Amino acid sequence: MKISTVVRTLSPSQFAVVLLASAISVPVVAQQSADQSQSAPPAATQPSSPSSATNVDREGFWGRVNPFARKKWVKKRLDPINDRLTELDEVNAKNAQQIKDVDARAQAGIHQAQSAADAANQTATAAGQQAQNASNVAQGASSHVDQLNTTVSGLDQYHQVSDLDIPFHRGAMLSKDAKGQLDGMAANLAGHQGYILEIEARSPGAGSVGIQNSQRLAESVERYMVTEHQIPVYRMHFVALGNAPMEAQGGDDNGGKPARVRTSSVHVRLMENSLAAQDSTSPHGVASTTGAERP
Repeated sequence: MKISTVVRTLSPSQFAVVLLASAISVPVVAQQSADQSQSAPPAATQPSSPSSATNVDREGFWGRVNPFARKKWVKKRLDPINDRLTELDEVNAKNAQQIKDVDARAQAGIHQAQSAADAANQTATAAGQQAQNASNVAQGASSHVDQLNTTVSGLDQYHQVSDLDIPFHRGAMLSKDAKGQLDGMAANLAGHQGYILEIEARSPGAGSVGIQNSQRLAESVERYMVTEHQIPVYRMHFVALGNAPMEAQGGDDNGGKPARVRTSSVHVRLMENSLAAQDSTSPHGVASTTGAERP
């Protein structure tokens, strides 16, 4: 049947409906043909395959650009992206954990180093204190050594405190006046230390006679001091000079020349140790700090 015959048999209303359906179907067919031509390669380069039609059917009427694609199609496209994001999250979590571990180890190392530094500081402080104590001990020892040196150097340092001359007129017998002079000197020595008595005896006799006579005079003085006043013998030292001239005194008329011995006499000098003189508790000194008596 021809189209013209069909048209003449239709009523005007039926004809309008057919015309409207034709107008709608033509663009749809054209759009479908265009999509198929874009998705499928040319026949000369790539033959069509049944899988392409299947993919088009699965992806919907509109093909790859279908705005009303199904959830399954969307999930298929998003799953790789979600997997990649999950992998990235795992990598970030792993990196964060590693950073946390490194920070914890760094903090532990810093704490350990600080503890070691504090211990070293305490050790250095203790060493400094010990060094200061050692310095104080060394200074004390140095002061003690200086004191000992002063003591040693002053052991034989004596100076004259007083003296007296005892004349003898009748042999080696001490006169009353001579005993009185010796008593006065001995009274000042009671309880004192650090002194010695130098006794020089002279006699006008010549040669050995004068020496023997002067020795008897010195022994007489020494014996009196020991028996009457308990003066230790080691504190008295005498020498018998015989008729040796006496040293000239400043007021003598001999012009500074030694004086000749004309009478028998004993010259006694009280000598005090220099260390004893420095002691304020006694004009003649006291026992030394070591317990030994000073000379």
